[in-house]
Amino acid sequence: MENYVKVFAPATISNVGPGFDLLGFAIEAPGDIMIVRINSNDSLRIINNTNYPVPEDPEKNVATVAVSSLLKYVGIKQGFDFILQSKIAPGSGIGSSAASSAAAVVGVNILLNNICNYEQLLSFAIEGEKLSSGSIHADNVAPALFGGFILIRSYDPLDIIPVRYPESLFCIVVQPEIEIKTLDSRKLIPKEFPIKTMLQQCGNIAALIAGLNTSDYALIGRALDDVIAEPIRAQSIPGYYELKSKLRENGALGGNISGSGPSVFALASCKADADKVASLMRKAFDNQNIKNRVHISNISNQGTRMID
Repeated sequence: MENYVKVFAPATISNVGPGFDLLGFAIEAPGDIMIVRINSNDSLRIINNTNYPVPEDPEKNVATVAVSSLLKYVGIKQGFDFILQSKIAPGSGIGSSAASSAAAVVGVNILLNNICNYEQLLSFAIEGEKLSSGSIHADNVAPALFGGFILIRSYDPLDIIPVRYPESLFCIVVQPEIEIKTLDSRKLIPKEFPIKTMLQQCGNIAALIAGLNTSDYALIGRALDDVIAEPIRAQSIPGYYELKSKLRENGALGGNISGSGPSVFALASCKADADKVASLMRKAFDNQNIKNRVHISNISNQGTRMID
């Protein structure tokens, strides 16, 4: 048995417009880099070498909660250290907790000679996500594990479906330095909606899947609106609607809030348009004196994996 392994788990865009808890995709960067190492004291320990504070109590960290469910399932008592070398900013809306959960279970599984398949690992990683958000959802953790664009058809039973997408599709995401806790954000969303609202949301989800499958960029752009979570979450992002209104004028197909926010994503059909959109996004927050980072990426067909 190897003593340690280094793992990369990608950031993810979830909800993807109308796909609340149902749609997500992986991007190439940023991501979590984690060393998972066997220890001899039968404990799960977090060793944080990043600048971001994370819980070190194994009952309060998503990575160790996910791994605890894995070890319970396989009936193995073994200690592991989880050494965080690089971390997606917590509360940024691009899958920080999902990446940590995915990296931890994949690393442990490798050290246990791949005792579980990725479908099983997903159920364990979801337990980590549940700690972070207060409910079960897989639209971050499924693409973090598998890569690509993922549709969650059902949660009971769990049924995930890879979605075909244009290879030339670019994602641009801006991370303003504002922290929004997923758990707090989800509490603000009403439990019930009028039928008219649900019909509009379902129509957009169906259109988005159709547009991705057929590389219909105009349809993808029209379908990115969200009438459930976006109106509520937008209130926490300064200048959000002003930025969104300018996206298409500057080369984007469309855009929306990533996850719970505050990150905002846009899609473009070529690198030149992606560069224009990135500049717009950066300026939108610079002009408000809000520090931010912008990433341009293709959708990544690789999920969580061992790296050198």
